[in-house]
Amino acid sequence: MFVLPPPPKYPAGVNGNGPIIETHNTIEHPKGPEFQFTAGEGTYVLRDDLLLATPPPHPSETPAVNTNPLHTTIAAPSAGTKISLAVIAPRRSEQQRYRSETPTSTTSTSSSNDGQEKQSSRDSGADSFPRVTNGSGDGDHSHAPVFGRSNAALNVVNGKEPKDPSKRRKPKNNIVKSNSSFVSRVIPHEGLTKRLQEHSPDGMFAFANINRALQWLDLSSPTKVENLTKILFTKAHALCHDVNEITKSSTHIDLIMGFSTGDIIWYEPMSQKYARLNKNAAINATAVSEVKWMPNSENLFLASFHDGSLVVFDKEKEDAPFVLDETATPDVPTNGHSMSTIQIRKSVQSRTQKTNPVAYWKVSHQKINAFAFSPNGRHLAIASEEGSLRIMNLHKEQLLDQFNSYYGGLVCVCWSPDGRYILTGGQDDLVSIWSLADSALVARCQGHHSWVTSVAFDPWRCDDRNYRFGSVGEDCKLLLWDFSVGMLHRPRAASVRQRASIVSSLPGMRNRAESSVTMLRSTSNLSRRSLEEGDIVHAVEPRARTAILPPVMAKIIDEHPLCWLGFEEDCIITSCKEGHLRMWDRPKEGAGAEDAVPSTSGSNV
Repeated sequence: MFVLPPPPKYPAGVNGNGPIIETHNTIEHPKGPEFQFTAGEGTYVLRDDLLLATPPPHPSETPAVNTNPLHTTIAAPSAGTKISLAVIAPRRSEQQRYRSETPTSTTSTSSSNDGQEKQSSRDSGADSFPRVTNGSGDGDHSHAPVFGRSNAALNVVNGKEPKDPSKRRKPKNNIVKSNSSFVSRVIPHEGLTKRLQEHSPDGMFAFANINRALQWLDLSSPTKVENLTKILFTKAHALCHDVNEITKSSTHIDLIMGFSTGDIIWYEPMSQKYARLNKNAAINATAVSEVKWMPNSENLFLASFHDGSLVVFDKEKEDAPFVLDETATPDVPTNGHSMSTIQIRKSVQSRTQKTNPVAYWKVSHQKINAFAFSPNGRHLAIASEEGSLRIMNLHKEQLLDQFNSYYGGLVCVCWSPDGRYILTGGQDDLVSIWSLADSALVARCQGHHSWVTSVAFDPWRCDDRNYRFGSVGEDCKLLLWDFSVGMLHRPRAASVRQRASIVSSLPGMRNRAESSVTMLRSTSNLSRRSLEEGDIVHAVEPRARTAILPPVMAKIIDEHPLCWLGFEEDCIITSCKEGHLRMWDRPKEGAGAEDAVPSTSGSNV
């Protein structure tokens, strides 16, 4: 006789089985050599280890169904703890993080000019060196063109011209007093007004997500463990968020958040006002994987979705059920392979701009994992699950280049401070360096033993020829890398050239070996365009012909997989999937430390 199994038991707080217990953040200051790492410029020391409290599931949230009998722990729909920083004023405004004004040699200037001329000829070259004007990690966007400025219809909000364009507008709804079923609970600090008044003008706010909670923190406060505000959502998990660097001030911050349900929230924390966009999946029904404000724009932001779409929203416009634009490009069947063009379902130049979306592009058939704007605001780098890196001209809504990973999907992407190079990290455990002006792969960086989840340049250790960047991954490692323009012209070491399989060097076996390697690489190169069509999609570079860059520092810095990395003037910040936010103090300045440049002696590129 068949007997039904007993009903499942849920932890306290789920489905009404016990009270919901709100926990608090904790902070530690561990000491010892295991909480330090050394690079060429000195020793980095762990300052703070802030653990964000993981909220319990909402009582109405249905527990996830375990489809794998061998998997005992069901993971929540979360992308890990991501951080958005808001530095209201630079800590040393007279000092540029990106040292572009240092005297350079004639060779350096000539090389830079040659690269820019090549870029101009194909409309996708390096950016001019940006001057840093804030402490957020972004360059000066004052000369960046504003997306959609040529379309007068975008200046009209809900059918009305704005009365005072210079006035910072706020959302209409109070999130503390909201009766929305989307927001479960809001817990503001009891002394929030006083804390904001005492906040240092050169201090640093941070917004961090942990499952269905979003926390607003003051990382410059001695009581950084306390939330300025904590928001709990009912069933939605915040997966991404971004601070508008153009509108932020000591009295106003525009934060945009993307959720696992596809919803997007525009939130102003100082007034506790919010507005909800893409409500009830009016425009796109899939989860938001990345969201960022458009360069030099107060109202527009870009969101990527799990169905491979990119959508431009206006924070002040209402949503309307999306219908294809009359000028939309038709869907082109690709037989399941990577898309080699952008399907414009609504153009930014469309005159029907009374409601969202402002623009809608179908870029991929699989999830877009990350995207990044170039420092000059003209180009967009897109990393997708299918293993493709696409370079797009934003203002022309045109695909310029498409590169493919060595294997698997690409997880993260970023630009160098001067816009010359693009970094990607992904499921092939590699960090790849791409040259925009040359439209080619420069080098692959080996050192991780699992997926690379975040890459970032260190603008305080970059100049016009030397670059420092870092990466973190699911192997719990932080790796630092040094890269020099001069390394591009050095012959590769013999040991590197011989890293290919021994079988591939035997007569008569090379073709077979190369074909087997090709089978292991990303299949996205199957949709390669012909030369007559512009050669936009580039073939995968074989490992035997690719320069290899080793790290200058590699260390396991956490017990859990890492998912975010950021460089600040006085520290490096990392976060993991379990909610640990760690701040690593930079080496103390010594003799000549201020003028130190990254060392490249350990590289074999």
